[in-house]
Amino acid sequence: MKTKITTAAPSPVIESDGFGSVYHQRFTVAYDYPVHFTQTLFAPGNPVFSTALGHREPEQRQRFVVFIDAGVAAHWPDLAAAVAHYADHHSRQLELLAAPEIIVGGEQAKQDMVLVTNLQKKLLDLGLDRHACVVAIGGGAFLDLIGYVAATTHRGLRHVRVPTTVLSQNDSGVGVKNGVNAFGVKNLLGTFTPPFAVLNDADFLRTLQPRERAAGIAEAVKVALIRDAVFFEWLESRVAALCSGDPAGMGHMIRHCAELHMHQIAQGGDPFENGSARPLDYGHWAAHKLEVLSNHTLRHGEAVAIGMALDCRYAVTSGLLSAGLDERICRLLTQLGFHLWHPALDQRDGDGRWLLLDGLREFREHLGGELTVTLLRDIGCGVEVHHMDHTLIQDAVTWLRNREPPQ
Repeated sequence: MKTKITTAAPSPVIESDGFGSVYHQRFTVAYDYPVHFTQTLFAPGNPVFSTALGHREPEQRQRFVVFIDAGVAAHWPDLAAAVAHYADHHSRQLELLAAPEIIVGGEQAKQDMVLVTNLQKKLLDLGLDRHACVVAIGGGAFLDLIGYVAATTHRGLRHVRVPTTVLSQNDSGVGVKNGVNAFGVKNLLGTFTPPFAVLNDADFLRTLQPRERAAGIAEAVKVALIRDAVFFEWLESRVAALCSGDPAGMGHMIRHCAELHMHQIAQGGDPFENGSARPLDYGHWAAHKLEVLSNHTLRHGEAVAIGMALDCRYAVTSGLLSAGLDERICRLLTQLGFHLWHPALDQRDGDGRWLLLDGLREFREHLGGELTVTLLRDIGCGVEVHHMDHTLIQDAVTWLRNREPPQ
């Protein structure tokens, strides 16, 4: 990431409001970070890791630490040793400050504030400064955790992401958000801090279980639905290859999905979500709540698939989307292996209050006031609405229940 502060900016604008002077301070910070696609990232002969850490100061020796998702380490037991060996091989460019540490990953890690504090203390004890790199190797939730730790230590250490799942390589890993869960709310505490570099190694996808692989494909469906009808048709035509984990098909899907996400972040006009719109979160108002209501037994991508199915049906019944497109979208999601019904959709508390609707309130609060939900006007075309009819939401839930009875 190259951070460029405009030094030739005009002086602060001075105005008078009749009671004194008002100075309007303005400056621009430009972000630039590489997203690499490679294989065998930690093979000594592969220069990508060393180059990425040194892309801003290639003449300097780069200091770094590494944290590895325990789930990844279980499938790659020699990974920590490979990282250390790589650092030794590139010792003129790299200085590994401590042995790579394996820590718990997944959503449970994002809910452990003691772990957050311990990791921040470790970075302090190791003497990391703001030119050192904190490398995270793991899935999306793990990258969220380590990104938050890095962003909140010394007001921001350099964070290098090595995503190891489809979901993190094609979506969350290339974005600018970090966060942890708190008070029962997903990603309540977090930052908008772009990574220093993103390194996608296709080899890590070889050991994914089919369920984990499918969870990441949900985000490709999402971005296709709101931005790229041709990509949606491509997904429809490649269901068998994607379900089998075909390397060529998965590679194309991941890269194109990542490109669409990066384009939205860079060209969408609101990379840090200062406004009320979150188009990349299509299907997420329900998905985030379903994850919590299911005690995270639903993977993020699985909850997103349900959220998209719910919202596309809602769009049809509200007159936004042509009849039949809801079935087409749900058919693709089902063919990809998703179940589009979960009991959490209709969960009530002891007073009979429908808990799913809390997802709308939390979504609105997370946006800063006005509810803005992306729905579909057509495949490849999203539109923002500011109201969701609760009766139509219930109708959509009933439609999903009838379409796919509980297992």
